[in-house]
Amino acid sequence: PLFLSKAIIESNGTSIIFSDYQSSSIKQFGQKVQFKKLTNLKNYIENKKNIQLKYICHPESISVQLYELIFKFGKVLFKDELIQHLKARKNKTEIKGMKNSHIRDGATLIKFIYWIKKNISNQKVTELDAIKYLDNERRKNKNFFSLSFPTIAGSGPNGAIVHYHASKKSNRTIKKNDLLLVDSGAQYFDGTTDVTRTIAFSRVSEEQKEMYTRVLKGHIAVAKSQVDNKENGKKLDKTARKFLLEVNKNFDHSTGHGVGSFLNVHEGPQSISAFGTIPFKQGMIVSNEPGFYKKNQYGIRIENLILAKMNKGKLAFQTITLAPLEKKLIKESFLTKSEVRWINNYHSEVKKKLLPCMNKNQAEWLKKETARIIH
Repeated sequence: PLFLSKAIIESNGTSIIFSDYQSSSIKQFGQKVQFKKLTNLKNYIENKKNIQLKYICHPESISVQLYELIFKFGKVLFKDELIQHLKARKNKTEIKGMKNSHIRDGATLIKFIYWIKKNISNQKVTELDAIKYLDNERRKNKNFFSLSFPTIAGSGPNGAIVHYHASKKSNRTIKKNDLLLVDSGAQYFDGTTDVTRTIAFSRVSEEQKEMYTRVLKGHIAVAKSQVDNKENGKKLDKTARKFLLEVNKNFDHSTGHGVGSFLNVHEGPQSISAFGTIPFKQGMIVSNEPGFYKKNQYGIRIENLILAKMNKGKLAFQTITLAPLEKKLIKESFLTKSEVRWINNYHSEVKKKLLPCMNKNQAEWLKKETARIIH
């Protein structure tokens, strides 16, 4: 939902957006926001030369050309990325919108999982068929603007390709013995979603169950973490990998990225990664998505979005994504009582929020998928 532009925010709060983008969807938000052609940016700076204005800029987001122009007619103050930090900490309206959008989005994903599990045995379903079905269902949602990125649906060996995108050349018919990895999301006017589920249809191997459960244990460990407000994502990234490293396995991507609110689906500055340097703050939303990929065989990833919230002087994380986990792949004997409790509580929340969105058959199926695990 973004367009290319530059902007100057004046000290009195007036915002001037310079862009050549033309659309009827751009509306004036009162006199404090003005839209001008990109060519007017140079004129604006030149016209202020007599008062030697000071401009606060971020060194990584200003071009040399623009810097030299400002330096010629004013003064440049380099500061850390102020706007990125403001965007990262969601306000009450954004948090409410993100939660509401995840209810609608979760309902769509559940209906898709129900559909594909029901039809995989009696009709040919390819990766592109699955993508088309899910994308079309998402478009029906209230406040839908666009997909937040092209839907990833990798079956069998294609699921082991981390950033796989199905094409006519790579498209596979999904088989009953495949694991299907689906990573998808949407931009809604009230929020942004990004969710990954690994789906099993019939028989699964003991190895697949073990690796899924190890990924799940790492996912739960991150979701249950409490950190102080000076901690960045490096420690959590290690936490997510702990149970895979026990058997000398790992994954080659970061555990989590920041997510915008009707902005970028990948949006910093916070992250859960070995390179994360930005401390978590209340209101930040980040993905929690550990995985495991066995080359040429299968891929596993579990992704939810989590919201940082203060709890007794510490930052805790609230999971806002709503969709059942794949119970066929959970090796219950690997789980602790605390992990079972987390799964049961999460599935209870999924059921409570999403049952009203289901028809009778979907509701019965969802009840089974979210039934309590008895440890």
